[in-house]
Amino acid sequence: MPTALPVEVPSGPPIHPLFASFARRSLAGEALSRDEARAVLHTADEELGALLQAAYAVRQAQWGNRVKVCVLQNARSGLCPEDCGYCSQSSVSTAEIETYRLLSQEKLVAAAERAIAEGARRYCMVTSGRGPSERDIEHLCAATRTIKSEHPELEVCVSLGILDEAKARRLQEAGVGWVNHNLNTSERFHPEICSTHDYADRVSTIRAAKQAGLQTCCGGIIGMGEEDDDVVELGFALRELEVDSLPLNFLHPIGGTPLGDRTPVEADRALRALCLMRFLNPAADIRAAGGRERTLGEWQALALYPANSIFVNGYLTTPGQASAEARRMVEGWGFTLEEGLA
Repeated sequence: MPTALPVEVPSGPPIHPLFASFARRSLAGEALSRDEARAVLHTADEELGALLQAAYAVRQAQWGNRVKVCVLQNARSGLCPEDCGYCSQSSVSTAEIETYRLLSQEKLVAAAERAIAEGARRYCMVTSGRGPSERDIEHLCAATRTIKSEHPELEVCVSLGILDEAKARRLQEAGVGWVNHNLNTSERFHPEICSTHDYADRVSTIRAAKQAGLQTCCGGIIGMGEEDDDVVELGFALRELEVDSLPLNFLHPIGGTPLGDRTPVEADRALRALCLMRFLNPAADIRAAGGRERTLGEWQALALYPANSIFVNGYLTTPGQASAEARRMVEGWGFTLEEGLA
């Protein structure tokens, strides 16, 4: 972490004319050039505060000062045939994690109730595996119908792996609003982290969700060994897909996985990457996602300048910031939590 990383961001308008132009053009719907995108990732330490302020100008125009809280539920853990190198649930992982089959509908509904009690606006049910079976779809649709009948304003998201339009449409009809399926990285780098499915499979899942009338939740992971150009290309790919929600994760190296010995991404790089995603995807619901606690540490609140959403209470197999602590952080830095449903 650079010693120049600011304790607080300047409160006025962007003070760097280049970054101010990035913000204006982003809000006007104009994409940065790839050279400009690389320049964001190479911002000098002493200019990082100005970069964050420019990204905040875009975030504020779209989302105001609000922060959305989201909660994940690992609905089926482990037992996955895929070989994604970052994942503790994959077939190539020897990490010691809890494994279990698909949770009962009652448990999924109860987990939604707990998420609401913690102030969540969005609840995401996640299953390990290549993709959902017909039985999985039926099960999750039934759970969703119960959840939505009792809490119609709760945003329900599912992350089920590779999905076709027919299954996506059934989820939409049951009340699911969002499908999460991350690109993870650039098309060029994807074979370095997974060989059991293609980058094109991921893109097709997002397109199938759109065709079915679902909102899309699609982002990536920073810190897997990718180059700057891979981060840039990820940002442009997400822009081209016009994703509605964009979770940006930061690799949390887990022992027993192929990427378990990697050094966690530095805080300043994580913040620059978030700013780049905001400039390239100005209207997206951008989430500072997995690994933010370990990567950003005491600087987590700075992620709220480009991002308008966070996860609380942990991830699939790793811990995260407790909801009460997240509330104190959000409000302590002058942001406002979106009204919960409790």
